[in-house]
Amino acid sequence: MTNSFSNRRDNLSSKVLDNSAIIVGSAQTKSRISDTDYPYRQDSNFFYLSGYEEPESLILLRPGRENEEFILFCRDRDPLREQWDGFRTGQEGAVEQFEADVAYSINSIDSLMPGLLEGIKNIYFSMSSPCGVDIKIPQWVENIRKNTRAGAEPPHNLLSLDLILHEMRLIKEDHELETMRKAASITTEAHIRAMKAVKPGMFEYQLEAEYLYAFNKNGARSPAYNSIVGGGNNSCILHYVENDAKLNDGDLVLVDAGCEYGYYASDVTRTFPVNGKFTPEQREIYSIVLEAHSQSMEQAKLGNKWNLIHEKSVEVIVEGLISLGLLKGSKEEIIETGSYSKFYMHRIGHWLGMDTHDVGSYKVDGDWRALEKGMVMTIEPGIYILDSMDGVDEKWKGIGVRIEDNIVINDSGLEILTPDIPRTLEEVERTVQG
Repeated sequence: MTNSFSNRRDNLSSKVLDNSAIIVGSAQTKSRISDTDYPYRQDSNFFYLSGYEEPESLILLRPGRENEEFILFCRDRDPLREQWDGFRTGQEGAVEQFEADVAYSINSIDSLMPGLLEGIKNIYFSMSSPCGVDIKIPQWVENIRKNTRAGAEPPHNLLSLDLILHEMRLIKEDHELETMRKAASITTEAHIRAMKAVKPGMFEYQLEAEYLYAFNKNGARSPAYNSIVGGGNNSCILHYVENDAKLNDGDLVLVDAGCEYGYYASDVTRTFPVNGKFTPEQREIYSIVLEAHSQSMEQAKLGNKWNLIHEKSVEVIVEGLISLGLLKGSKEEIIETGSYSKFYMHRIGHWLGMDTHDVGSYKVDGDWRALEKGMVMTIEPGIYILDSMDGVDEKWKGIGVRIEDNIVINDSGLEILTPDIPRTLEEVERTVQG
């Protein structure tokens, strides 16, 4: 794995202008409320390039230098703090374990950095990571500028690293895909466990606990995002996270839950009946979403444009809602005006990787991008009918359905990372009923 980090740094270095420096800061120090520490999670870009997980650290790459090309600033060893807060790698460990050419104390960064940047023309840094580097760089450059009369040469250009690095992260390496398969496998076990556990009268948070147990038991120490467990009308709230209501007999429950394993996310949604049996109305809505899911999958193949997947889901959902009388008018008119969006208001999916909504542009030069081998994404059509929605027959109200899977684009079309989570009406009912 260490070679992968080195290869990524080399690859990144080959993509920047000559005589440049690349600066990447770690995530902010771990959260602390009163006397309680909360888990720290390294910035994805930082981990992607180094594998280094400690806070208060910074990467400086100086491509083409004969020495000190990869510099890591990190915390000092401190036996007292380590007794309280855990082991620190220190500068020696940063060189031995993480292949830094040299490592310096983070406490010396302001005194050393101007000298390390002097004579370099371009500085690349992430403009999207809130790590404070954007504040520090102008200060370091100004310190160099103060010595121009003595021959110091300050950098000329501050450039965004984001596009270059995000495009690298968008195409997954083989070992990244293996990690994502593991995350998907853990998430699969969690969803099946929850389907078997659900019953009328339990609370949403009790169902959520089934997921958290399965994640932790299998080595995924945290969910990739706040799990959504919405029963009844709560299933129609896209980012519902209270998870505190009772699950009632006759209702659907929509669960959007995935784990993070080895810094990679899984993101899966299933919708199932609390009592194990879909009502006729629930079956109708679920069938439309399932068909949209299936036909959208068929568009997810090498060379197809990203937008074709979404447009297919819209087409299928509109046709289905017209057939039920929930939408009125021609399919073309409804799609053109966007009137379907009161039932289906989000896109078909997103990139997936180290972040749940992973990095990478969806358009290139103003046009939707073509799918490439190694891209990982979600496919997640849905229909949501709030009980407060006007002009809708009561029998449809409070029904929210989303079906979401994770896929990889490959030479043969796609690989579904989550194929074994029950998806059809019959599979779902059979699993819930036990």
